[in-house]
Amino acid sequence: MPKINVYLPDELAEAVKEAGVPVSAICQRALEQAVRRVTAIRETALSSPDLDDPTARFTHFTDRTRTAVKLAVEQARAEGAAEVGTEHLLSGLLTEGGNLALHILRAMEIDPEQVRRELDRPAPVTPPAGPPGGAPLRFGGSAAGALELTVTEATGMGHNYVGCEHLLLGLIGEPDGAAGQLLRGLGAEPRLTRRAVTAALAGYVHLRAQGQAGTAAAAPVTPALSTAIRQELQPILQRLDRLEERLGGDEG
Repeated sequence: MPKINVYLPDELAEAVKEAGVPVSAICQRALEQAVRRVTAIRETALSSPDLDDPTARFTHFTDRTRTAVKLAVEQARAEGAAEVGTEHLLSGLLTEGGNLALHILRAMEIDPEQVRRELDRPAPVTPPAGPPGGAPLRFGGSAAGALELTVTEATGMGHNYVGCEHLLLGLIGEPDGAAGQLLRGLGAEPRLTRRAVTAALAGYVHLRAQGQAGTAAAAPVTPALSTAIRQELQPILQRLDRLEERLGGDEG
């Protein structure tokens, strides 16, 4: 049977030994679940979506994430686009309007309205292509890659749901899509955004403990939560600023 090595931080490895946790069995179950999710999203994204419900097979997606993807498909169809692109997925996030991803952008001092303006900038005029030969609308290669990254981000964080915050990470992490290029150009660097997601979810936990929020996947984003996200994120931003200053000094 093939072996896959799993490397753990020293403290965690020691705790696992002391607790007698069955590492092999746990890893096998987690990997089986991850493979099922990634395989399902890959098959769905690369095949023609169900035009009545393009998210029918997107298991574990939250209602807001499903809505964002549906809006993306609807916009691509309305434009007569040849395929659903990452720009449509990003537009779906913006149009949905109430998801955590938008508050994460604000906490990183990126205004979603600015993202919308950049996204809506006129492109070179070309006739609407539409799906070739009347074929059903499909996700483009970059969009399919972003959706796959979305699922792997959620799985890597140990989450049993796929939220809009994971979709934001998927869009940023996809190297070739227009949405990722736009977001990275505005300062949404992948590692920083991932930390911002962690801080945002920590804010949910904090508010839930105080009885001010529901579950992390479904609770509304309140002004108090936005403040909590900023408070959690500010030390990270300050450390990165100091690091950039030191690097700039070394270059001088």
